[in-house]
Amino acid sequence: MYAEDELRRMTPQERLRLKCALAAIDEQDLAGRVRDKRRAILLAVIVVCCIGLAAWTGLLAATLPKYYRSGGWRGAWVGFDLALLSAFVATGWASWRRRQILIICLVVLATLLCCDAWFDVVLDAHTKGFQASLLSALLIELPLAALAILGARRLLRMTNAVMLRYRGLPGPVPRLRKIPLVGVEPGRPLSDLLAEPETHLPTVPDAEAVDSGRAVR
Repeated sequence: MYAEDELRRMTPQERLRLKCALAAIDEQDLAGRVRDKRRAILLAVIVVCCIGLAAWTGLLAATLPKYYRSGGWRGAWVGFDLALLSAFVATGWASWRRRQILIICLVVLATLLCCDAWFDVVLDAHTKGFQASLLSALLIELPLAALAILGARRLLRMTNAVMLRYRGLPGPVPRLRKIPLVGVEPGRPLSDLLAEPETHLPTVPDAEAVDSGRAVR
């Protein structure tokens, strides 16, 4: 702690730098409290959504009729198959062009395939087409969905490995659930994902710094 005499002996420039340093520390403390508040609000919203969805699911299970004649059946399934076709086309294009969006396309494709298998099997239960729907789900849709998920997982781990090596951090790639979000440093809010990358991304060491660090190790 500075004594009053020490503060008086400082030049105006030194006192100004001290003020700026103290203001920066106070700003970091305030930002930390804001981040904790935002994180608590986000977790509370997620918990409320889970409770609400569980209650709504139980209500539907208790009140919906076992059999129901619906309209727009053709439009619903044709529209869904068009969405699935679009997902296949987008995945093929991203794979052919080697674009990073392939990861998103694979996840969307796997999700649609799982939904297709689920609704085919459930809606065809107790009908003549149940066996064909079950075989289609087990032999075509679910295996393709598994391949898409495994492909997205592999691409994510490969991308993370390349980034680690580019930053001079070679080593084994951690499991997918342990890989931190790219673009947000520890302690920074998730809202930074919506900001311009140049404003919050960590600086990448240049080649000379990386080489010198490897030499030291």
